[in-house]
Amino acid sequence: MTAHRHHVDAAVATRYASGELPEPDSWQVERHVEGCGACAARVSAAARASTAGPTLAAVRSALLAEVAGLSPARQETAPPVPVRPPGRWTRLRWTAGPALRGPRLPAVAGVCLVALVLAHGGAFPQARTALLLLAPLLPLAGVALSYGPHTDPLHELTATSPGGGLRLLLVRSAAVLAVCVPALTVAGALLPAVEGGPGPAAWLLPALALTLGALALGSYLGCRNAAAVAGGLWSLGVLGPVTVRYGALPAEQLAQALTPWFSSPGAQAGWAGAAVCCAALLAVRRHSFDSFDRPEFS
Repeated sequence: MTAHRHHVDAAVATRYASGELPEPDSWQVERHVEGCGACAARVSAAARASTAGPTLAAVRSALLAEVAGLSPARQETAPPVPVRPPGRWTRLRWTAGPALRGPRLPAVAGVCLVALVLAHGGAFPQARTALLLLAPLLPLAGVALSYGPHTDPLHELTATSPGGGLRLLLVRSAAVLAVCVPALTVAGALLPAVEGGPGPAAWLLPALALTLGALALGSYLGCRNAAAVAGGLWSLGVLGPVTVRYGALPAEQLAQALTPWFSSPGAQAGWAGAAVCCAALLAVRRHSFDSFDRPEFS
């Protein structure tokens, strides 16, 4: 990039405003001004001085008249609004977007609390086993609701921004995992242990493989549909058969029935291999998240 390493100089700002800056360099400028007020003001000044300046001024006047109720005379004398870039935590919160808003956090906390109450109250001794079966599905629900026009009203803007696409999807998915993994692992450790059953963290590799599989499949189907497919495969392949076949057995036998899916060396190696393959496919398909010609945008 022809800009300074840390800030945008006047020459680069002028080229950006006139549309002469190459697209990769323009993305770097846009990403930089998100957190730098001085450079944002410099780029804004260059845009006002460009051939598009009169159009921008007209749009600004119309916007102020509509939102703030300022007359054209008052707009001319109105002092410029100082540009204050948001803090690190504010940017992180808005980047996480729908992933950490709404009922997601209460839902995860509710599942953990209900399992603890039922298990320690003696009403449901198989609570750890049930939590292991359900735990891989919870990150999928968060991923499905964290990206796409169905859950994010600003999706078209964020997806086409320099930090959008796969990068934004991974940030939001990481936010989902940062909430689900500690909560579910701690809850599993606090639940009564079942002899011969999987440990409280045995669900991590299956959950990682399913999450990466949903992300990779999302490049073809969209995140919501991909999460539904991954969750359906888990339900049909593991959750349903184990529940139907072993659900009426004592807690020890039910827990032991999960070993081939969770705790055996072959199972863990298989989930790890699946996670690596899904991550590789996601890397190959990364550019598909930059296009609007995908099912989730229809």
